[in-house]
Amino acid sequence: MTAPAPKELPRYAAIRRDLESAILSGRWPPGHKIPSEHALVARYGCARMTVNKALSALAASGLIVRHRRAGSFVATPSTEESILEIHDIAGEAQGAGKPYRFELRARAVRKATATDAARLQVKAGTAVLALSSIHHVAGAPYAAEDRLVNLAGVPDARAMDFSDTPPGSWLLEKMPWSRARHRISAINADAAIARSLKIARGTACLMVERETWLQDLPITQVRLIYPGERHHLLAYFSPAGRSRR
Repeated sequence: MTAPAPKELPRYAAIRRDLESAILSGRWPPGHKIPSEHALVARYGCARMTVNKALSALAASGLIVRHRRAGSFVATPSTEESILEIHDIAGEAQGAGKPYRFELRARAVRKATATDAARLQVKAGTAVLALSSIHHVAGAPYAAEDRLVNLAGVPDARAMDFSDTPPGSWLLEKMPWSRARHRISAINADAAIARSLKIARGTACLMVERETWLQDLPITQVRLIYPGERHHLLAYFSPAGRSRR
């Protein structure tokens, strides 16, 4: 018995998928101008209404913003719901005039283990990039980083060795994201952390875990461990958002 042939996508859906791929891969970063409707009509050999429908679907999903006369652009991720910003350790150190050095300890492309899958919220067996590294600021270990990258969402990361480039800085520049979650915990350094950060075993440390997504697609999960005496969190807020009783 012959299997039925797969149904062909409607033309607008195929165009949407093509444009979406360019955005999700990072090839078109936030702020990138989408080709004009006229250019897309010429590229795909279709009616302008078909192109407009594809762009409208992308705008409805939050991947692009459309402006009359100016055109359409890849949406810049919103951080309004995040309590903490996503920090670029390298950029902040250099901006403060402090010497910075990135040390890659381990890099591996593998199928997600059960633990990886739970951390990154993907299916076990999904291709992931696992990175272990140390950030050095002003000549001392500043943070230990353990990161997982979903290669289905960030395929370009597979070709990066990250021996000289901090993955967090690279992802912020290359990969759009739409939401993030931070989780902050106090832990005591085990033997491995103590060696990495050059601190005594049992020293109080701050662990910041962060996940980022593009819509519903997991992008990365990272654990950053800081020596407690070398790091603190600071936030400014006002009573404007407090509920009234």
